Amino acid sequence: MSNGPQRTRVFEARGLSKTYVVGEIAVHALRDVDLDIFAGEFVVLLGPSGSGKSTLLNILGGLDTPSAGTARWRDHDLVGADDAALTRYRREHVGFVFQYYNLIPSLTALENVALVNEIAEKPLDPAAALRLVGLEGRLHHFPAQLSGGEQQRVAVARAIAKSPDVLLCDEPTGALDYETGKVVLSAIARVNAELGTTTLIITHNAAIAGMADRVLRMGGGRIVGSARNERRLAPEEVRW
Repeated sequence: MSNGPQRTRVFEARGLSKTYVVGEIAVHALRDVDLDIFAGEFVVLLGPSGSGKSTLLNILGGLDTPSAGTARWRDHDLVGADDAALTRYRREHVGFVFQYYNLIPSLTALENVALVNEIAEKPLDPAAALRLVGLEGRLHHFPAQLSGGEQQRVAVARAIAKSPDVLLCDEPTGALDYETGKVVLSAIARVNAELGTTTLIITHNAAIAGMADRVLRMGGGRIVGSARNERRLAPEEVRW
């Protein structure tokens, strides 16, 4: 991806902090984070458990609010917004993929994906979304009839079927073996490349970092390093 001035900043965070109080103990999940994410970027947030990755992702996704600082998506204020505005932001702009698939067991893959048609303004055809992640032959299978990797790809298809501007992925390969994880990563990379969806993946797996345009390393609630890859690895090149 070009470093030139034509890039459009879509996320901007300044001085972002988050403190949780557990009993008499203050837990500093984020400490004074500054962050810019650009349209169409594929960014990996890399760090161990407790480094602040999920807290940062949840704030950018409108699932949580910071204790201090500012965060914006384009012209959306993610700090001063009320619950209704954050719900609207999530519905209209953000697709989420979590470590666990959260599929409805009584619905087929196609029906699970079609659920977003009820909330999305410009949804993709559910079958087209499943084709994009390589599941055109499993449309009418129930979750119990699918492997873990196939279920995760259904979750990716469900996230992208709403045509989100942003795809936020929290440890999407955390529950998968190596070969299955590569297939899921390939589906996410294809969505980023073909639809231009700004994509953030959080992981503790350093090998995945090679797939990104940019890698942000987190530790102790801070961004402690940033690096841009000269060449993105294809999913089949990733080794872990």
